[in-house]
Amino acid sequence: MKYQIKDYLRHHGFVDQTLTVQGWVRTKRESKNVNFIALNDGSTINNLQVVAEAGVIPEDILKLVTTGAAIAATGILVDSQGAGQTVELKVTSIEVYGTADPDAYPLQPKRHSLEFLREIAHLRPRTNTFSAVFRVRHALAFAVHKFFSDNGFFYWNSPIITGSDAEGAGEMFRVSTLDPKNPPLNEDGSINYKEDFFGKETNLTVSGQLEGELAALALGKIYTFGPTFRAENSNTTRHLAEFWMIEPEMAFFDLYDNMDLAEDFVQYVIKYALDNCVEDLAFLEKRLLEEEKNKPQNERSPMPLLEKLQFVIDNDFERLTYTQAIEILLQSKPHKEKKFQYPVEWGIDLQSEHERYLVEKHFKKPVILTHYPRAIKAFYMKQEVDRPEDKGPTVRAMDVLFPGIGEMIGGSQREDNLEKLVARMKEVGIEPESMDWFLDTRRFGSAPHSGFGLGFERLIQFVTGMGNIRDVIPFPRYPKSAEF
Repeated sequence: MKYQIKDYLRHHGFVDQTLTVQGWVRTKRESKNVNFIALNDGSTINNLQVVAEAGVIPEDILKLVTTGAAIAATGILVDSQGAGQTVELKVTSIEVYGTADPDAYPLQPKRHSLEFLREIAHLRPRTNTFSAVFRVRHALAFAVHKFFSDNGFFYWNSPIITGSDAEGAGEMFRVSTLDPKNPPLNEDGSINYKEDFFGKETNLTVSGQLEGELAALALGKIYTFGPTFRAENSNTTRHLAEFWMIEPEMAFFDLYDNMDLAEDFVQYVIKYALDNCVEDLAFLEKRLLEEEKNKPQNERSPMPLLEKLQFVIDNDFERLTYTQAIEILLQSKPHKEKKFQYPVEWGIDLQSEHERYLVEKHFKKPVILTHYPRAIKAFYMKQEVDRPEDKGPTVRAMDVLFPGIGEMIGGSQREDNLEKLVARMKEVGIEPESMDWFLDTRRFGSAPHSGFGLGFERLIQFVTGMGNIRDVIPFPRYPKSAEF
């Protein structure tokens, strides 16, 4: 196994050995005829200090060692006498793999705005902030698979190209091979999709849930983890057109089993990140504190990043019904003083400002809301027997709300009764015949089952403290932006 800079920094056993270390130059400074080069290979937030004493490395080579250059440095690893590092490499030779012209390389050693770095997303992983974010992203992805595998789930691959719209929202990207300038037409002038590649209208998936339900009603417990797509014209810090979704589906799980799983899952993956990304998260915490110095006190995070993550792990999530949440909002100061932008009444689809009030001001912890009005939820959710405390029909839905994020998870117990499901589909304008394959699971061996969806990027946002969802995915897709 080839060692990386993180290995040399963490294990004292390499001291006094002759090593060759490869990486990219972050900075170079000269003091008293000694060149100090900060080298990083992406394996850690920390740099290895490379020390080139006068006369050891030819001047024509040292001139090429600039920020961004890729080099190999050979020398002896020694205990460092300077502050900030435990070891350093006293070099005997340097090989320059690739130069980086200081007049052209955009990532010089200075503070760059996140907006600027978004414009050069192909280079931003070389910065401290984004290398830390993407290492945390990897750790969280690994933790997702480990959690489900350790708990008896099977990894299920739902299709990316599909003929169904799981959400019924219609905000989908079409997939077609027809000539957009001269498509085949029907007699009524509409496009004849029978001539298309798949012989029908298809789109990029908005969710793997429906196909996941098929698997759960055969394998028991499954999860999907893949890209999903929403053609929403939404320019916010919380929305992407292409993002990754984690969607478990479980046979014989009711709504309360579903809530328990969601809470256990989120706490597990956050703890995994805390245990395995200590240095990166400490750096991101420091970055967040610096960023928030210029904000008013009431807009700053109530806890430092690491403390916030530990708090989520150590405390049970608050659980209450939608009806109870509406009552809290109606009694709240922002509602009484008309400071909410959107009105509050039973039956509304809660807006981000409502959700954030509940988690950030009222409970000050993650919240699970349940039993939403049927009218504002998807067709596949289990219909409740009318409950006297509610003001209309509800479904066994649940949303998990997080501070700073709003909705992190949306899920429900699924409607397993064929007649009720068909009636609800007709009610929302879905032709049951078009989803006959889905209805077969209710015709043959139907069983209680539940599931949820978690937007992976929102989880990463919460764990890293990054304020914009476009900064936790390598190449963000949003309206008018499909670069790289």
